Amino acid sequence: MTVLLTGYDPFGEYEVNPTEALAERLDGRTVAGQEVEGVVLPVVFDRTYGEFIEHFERHSPDAVISLGLAGGRNAVSVERVGINVNDTESTPDNADEAPHNEPILDGPDAYFATIPVVGIVEDLIEAGIPARVSNSAGTHLCNNILYATRHYVETNDLDVPSGFIHVPLSAEQAADRAADTAVHAESVEPSLPLSMQERAVETAIETTVEALRKTPSSTA
Repeated sequence: MTVLLTGYDPFGEYEVNPTEALAERLDGRTVAGQEVEGVVLPVVFDRTYGEFIEHFERHSPDAVISLGLAGGRNAVSVERVGINVNDTESTPDNADEAPHNEPILDGPDAYFATIPVVGIVEDLIEAGIPARVSNSAGTHLCNNILYATRHYVETNDLDVPSGFIHVPLSAEQAADRAADTAVHAESVEPSLPLSMQERAVETAIETTVEALRKTPSSTA
């Protein structure tokens, strides 16, 4: 069994994206007895989905968990739903493209994540990691890959659970950003240490693999 884990490049105002480091750290690691294939996707609307498909077809994963950065959030957010809209608002992608109110693909209005969203949050909280269920993945590339992955799985009739997790700034990143702007301590942005984020992703994989093993059709 293989778990495909995707992160993203830095983008916009963020010179560092902790999900890039998380995907790289976990690449090749064995978690819950399963191999993790970690890949980093570009923050470019015209490239992300195509590169994802290449990685999916290369690794033939049994589950997909995608990661993205959500600056300003103070907990790991497991997304419940992806909607069929690209809308960059004030942040263009890294190719300076800024779609507005455009469909992602020719498909339904929304897809629900099929990883165990609530179970992951419960396990994270039990492990002492701040976490919550989120009902909005936004309308940028985080939502895009959640929706597009589910669409790919559904239209190809694949039994592969997939979902998306937002992580806050890393503590190291928040400290650097505070130092760069000389802000007061009470103005430092919400964050979690990268090591805690790493444990959170491992826990999410473990919970997902456990759910797969309990599924009658699973051969894991």
